Amino acid sequence: MLDSLIQKAYAAGISNPAGSNSGITFDKLLQNINNQIVTPLIYLLFALALVYFFWGVMVFIRNADAADKRAEGFQHMIWGLIGIFIMISAKGIINLILGTFGLK
Repeated sequence: MLDSLIQKAYAAGISNPAGSNSGITFDKLLQNINNQIVTPLIYLLFALALVYFFWGVMVFIRNADAADKRAEGFQHMIWGLIGIFIMISAKGIINLILGTFGLK
């Protein structure tokens, strides 16, 4: 499905009804998708993981006397760190791929 959407966007971008070429190439399409959709989504998920981590810190500190609540806060911190790591890794992998193919 995504492949057909990209093909439709590519076809609409390089040929318009007037017959003049708008100068949009597949490379520019991929750059626009990366800049307008993927990068903001990664930053949003990174921010959510950071908020989740700090929520775990607050739960951990607020419930220092209750072992079960402290363990719950610790789990929130662990999952927040995992989310942060995944988002940083995803951004790095995307930059590596874009740099390798000269799309950056």
